[in-house]
Amino acid sequence: MRGPLEHRASLSAGLLSVLLLLCSALPAEGQRSRWDDAITRFSAAIAADVADDGVGGISAGVMVDGDLVWADGWGLADRETRELMLPSTVSRTGSISKSVTAVLMMILVDEGVIELDDPVSRYLPEIDGLRDRRNGSEDVTFRHLASHTAGLVREPEWPESVVGPIKEWESRILQSIPRTAFDSIPGARYQYSNIGFGMLGLALSRAAERPFIDLVEEKIFVPLGMTGSSFIVEGGELEPRLAQGYAVRDGTVSGEAPAREHAGRGYKVPNGGVYSTVADLGRFLGAIAGVPGLRILDESSRAEMVRIQTPEDPQRGYGLGFTLAIDDDGNRLVAHGGSVAGYNAYMVVDPDHRVGVVLLRNYTGGTTNLGRVAQSLLEDLRTSRR
Repeated sequence: MRGPLEHRASLSAGLLSVLLLLCSALPAEGQRSRWDDAITRFSAAIAADVADDGVGGISAGVMVDGDLVWADGWGLADRETRELMLPSTVSRTGSISKSVTAVLMMILVDEGVIELDDPVSRYLPEIDGLRDRRNGSEDVTFRHLASHTAGLVREPEWPESVVGPIKEWESRILQSIPRTAFDSIPGARYQYSNIGFGMLGLALSRAAERPFIDLVEEKIFVPLGMTGSSFIVEGGELEPRLAQGYAVRDGTVSGEAPAREHAGRGYKVPNGGVYSTVADLGRFLGAIAGVPGLRILDESSRAEMVRIQTPEDPQRGYGLGFTLAIDDDGNRLVAHGGSVAGYNAYMVVDPDHRVGVVLLRNYTGGTTNLGRVAQSLLEDLRTSRR
C-alpha cells in the first residue's frame, strides 16, 4: 500500500496531465482564466468543507467531450491507514446505478431485444403479484419503471429485502414483489421507487437471457473504457483503490455498516450496486452527451433518455434514469445523485455544451451539498466556454 507522500506525488503528476488537457480544450487565454478562477473557487470551498468535517474525503472531476480535463481529491480514503482520497479512488455511487440500468435498457431497445413500451410482465410475469393494482389500470411498461411513473411505492414492506449477498439479489426481488404495492396508476405521476428499478434490472436480464451484471459490464463498462467500475469490489483488483465508507450520526463516525454492505445489500443491485471513479463517470456522462467516440446508444434513444417523461412540469422532472432541468435560457442539465451507507455521489452534464462534473464522497452527513456545488461549477464552466 502506498503511503501519503507517494499518493501526493501521484496526485500531482495526475493533475499536471489533466491541466495540460485543460489547456488544449480551452485555447483562448480569456477562457482559461475564467475556467481556472472557477476551479480555484470550487477547490477552495471543497477543501475547507472536507477539513471542517474531519471525516473522510471527496474526489471530483470535470469532463469536456467525455475527457477528464481536471480532477482532484481532498481528505482521506481510509481513516485508519491515512490513505488519501484521489481521483482514481473507487467509491460506491448509490442511485447513480439507476442511470446505468436505464442506459442498458435503451441499448436493449436499440438491439431489438425489447421495446420501451412493452409490458414488463412479458418478461417478468411475477410483476402481476404486485398489491393494490387499480381496476382497469394499464400494464406497467419499461418506460414506466425507468421514469418512476409506474405508481409503485418506494420500498417493499419487507425489511429483509435490503439484506443479503449480491448473488441473491434476484431472489430478493422476487420475494419483494408480493410485498410491494401500487400507490397510484401507471403514468399518472412521478413517484420515486427503488424497488421499481430493481424489477427493471431483473426484467432486462430475463429479456436478454443474460445475467444483469454481465450485461452492464459487456455493453457499458467495457465499450466506454470504465476500468474502475464494477458491481463487486471485494476480493478483486479494484479493492486496493476502494475508499472506506463512513456513516456519521449524532457526531459518531462508524465504518461498520458501510463495510458490511460491500458483500451485498439485498435486492439493491440495479438501483444501487455500481462502484466507480470520477473519470469513469465522466466517460459515462460523455456517452449521455452524445460524444462521438463514446456512442453506445442510437441517437434517438439517447435523446429519449434526456427528454422529460414525468407529467408534472415541462421544465423540470425525470427522464429515463436521469433527473432533468431546463432553465429560462434553454440550457439543459442531466443529472443523478446517489446515497448509500457511508457514501454520497453526484454527477451532472450539460448535453449541449458537453461539460460535466462528478463528485464522490466516502462519508455521509458532510457539509458540502454535492448537487448544489456541482451544478454551480457547471454553470461557471459552461459560461467560460462561450
